[in-house]
Amino acid sequence: MPASETILSAFADGVLRLTLNRPEKLNAFNDEMHLALRAGFARAGSDAGVRAVLLTGAGRGFCAGQDLGDRDPSAGEALDLGRTIEAFYNPLVRQIRNLEKPVVCAVNGVAAGAGANIALACDIVLAARSARFIQAFAKIGLVPDSGGTWALPRLLGEARAKALAMTGEPLPAEKAAEWGLIWRAVEDEALAGEAEALAVRLAAGPTRALGLTKQAIQAAATNSLDAQLDLERDLQREVGRGGDYAEGVAAFLEKRAPKFTGR
Repeated sequence: MPASETILSAFADGVLRLTLNRPEKLNAFNDEMHLALRAGFARAGSDAGVRAVLLTGAGRGFCAGQDLGDRDPSAGEALDLGRTIEAFYNPLVRQIRNLEKPVVCAVNGVAAGAGANIALACDIVLAARSARFIQAFAKIGLVPDSGGTWALPRLLGEARAKALAMTGEPLPAEKAAEWGLIWRAVEDEALAGEAEALAVRLAAGPTRALGLTKQAIQAAATNSLDAQLDLERDLQREVGRGGDYAEGVAAFLEKRAPKFTGR
C-alpha cells in the first residue's frame, strides 16, 4: 500500500520506529492509520534486518483509541462495531503478539480505550510519568476491546481489572508500574531516550532467542506445567543449535562482548 503520513516509519540500528501521527486527534485511529500500522508490523515480520520495533505517538498523547468521528451512530444506519474490531483491531493485536521480535512501546501522554490496550499488547512498555492509562469504553457505553479484557485480569487480577474497566478512571503511569501493568514509568523528558536505548539494546541482542522467549511466556497463560516444560525443551533445542548460542558462549569464555546476529 502507498505510504501514509498517519504513521511515521524510520529504521536504524536494527530498530524499526513506528510513530502514530495524528497529533491533532491525539493519534486516534482511523482506517488509514490502522492499515499503515499493520503494514509497518508486516515489514517487521518479513525483514530480517528489523530486529526490534519501537512504537510511540507524536505530540502530547500516545493514542486516544478509535476516532469516534468515524464511528458516529447518529450519522445514519446502525454501526457494526464488531466488524471494526474484526477488520482492524484484532489483526493488529495478533500481529504485535505473534511477532517473534521484541516490541517496545513508549507511552507519551494519554493512552485511552483501544490505545491503552494496544500499548499493553507490546512486550515492554515504558511510560512518561505524566502518562495515564484509561479504559474509556464504559464512558460511551462499550465493552473493552483490543485484548483489554484478556490482558487486564492477567496483569492486575480480576478486582482491579473490573474496577478500571467499569469506572473508566485514569491510572497514572507510576501506579501502572507499581501494579505491574507496565515495565517502568520515567521522567517525561527521559522517555524518548530510554525507550530508544532499550530498543537498540534488544535489537543488538540474540533476537531469535528473545522472540521465542516472548512466545513461550505468552503460551504459559494457557499451558499446563507439563506442556510448558516440553515447550521450553523444544525451544532450547532450537536456539542451542543456533549461531547466537555459540557466539554467546565464545564471548563469555573470551571475556568480551558478544556480537549476536539473531540466528
